Amino acid sequence: MKNQSTNHLFMIEPEVFFSNEQTLESNHYQHENDKTMHVDDIKKKALIEFHALKKQIEQNGISVTSMKGISECPDHIFPNWFITFEDKTFHLFSMKAKNRRLEKTKNMVDFLLQDYDLSCDLTEFESKDQFLEATSSMVIDRVNKIVYASTSPRTNADLTTKWCQDNHFELVLFETISHKGDSIYHTDVFMYVGQKVIGICFDVILPKYRDIVRSKVSKHHDVFEISEEQILDFCGNSLEARNNENELFLIMSSRAFEALNNVQKDQLSKYYKKIIHSDLTTIERYGGGSARCMLNELF
Repeated sequence: MKNQSTNHLFMIEPEVFFSNEQTLESNHYQHENDKTMHVDDIKKKALIEFHALKKQIEQNGISVTSMKGISECPDHIFPNWFITFEDKTFHLFSMKAKNRRLEKTKNMVDFLLQDYDLSCDLTEFESKDQFLEATSSMVIDRVNKIVYASTSPRTNADLTTKWCQDNHFELVLFETISHKGDSIYHTDVFMYVGQKVIGICFDVILPKYRDIVRSKVSKHHDVFEISEEQILDFCGNSLEARNNENELFLIMSSRAFEALNNVQKDQLSKYYKKIIHSDLTTIERYGGGSARCMLNELF
């Protein structure tokens, strides 16, 4: 039986961290660097947050493998350029920002090659301006072989369709609108898939797609609805994981956790032993991503 969630997560400790100018245009949740704060101070705060989240995850019995980033990559803290599968294969994906393309270092690819076979590499599509940013562009229902993806400058419709056809996934493709009026850059900003529940914000999906998406997500899962306002607090950027005793957890930032109301927390408690959360204020502000973006799954 396929597993939706893993007990082994991958993180990258950043060598540098600051607001990446190459991603600002499409990421509406990212802020420019604070001119009153030195980039070294931003990095120090980000490292504290990184290690605190890692510690929280490990303390709950979930394994974490961490590698060191490189100085050319301000977004290395977000390892969303590969996907691993239970058949011990992995795929590499095409990244829009040129300095994000450098994140696929030989050292990290070689690490993956120790346990996985590389069966698909979409890097060539970077030169064709076609991008599909792995676990962020595609929210995957692994058990039922369904991919949910919202088109954006970082999620090319044709390339997403091709990947799903080649890998025998049903594709649910749709469009969104952010609080700034453009498409939301990554699907994992407003959606996650768990073993029994899917968290999703329907408000940001264009009306003509909502009924289709609602029908699909409710076919195999209970639905946990997130409001458009809660997306701004990164409530959708969450990830389910399990420990070695097969207990399920939901991982998010403390900002996201505090934005949930008591009814929502009670609802999630039916599915999860615990919500793991940690302060990611600096990473969220300058990186425009939260807990899920910092984690990749090793199956």
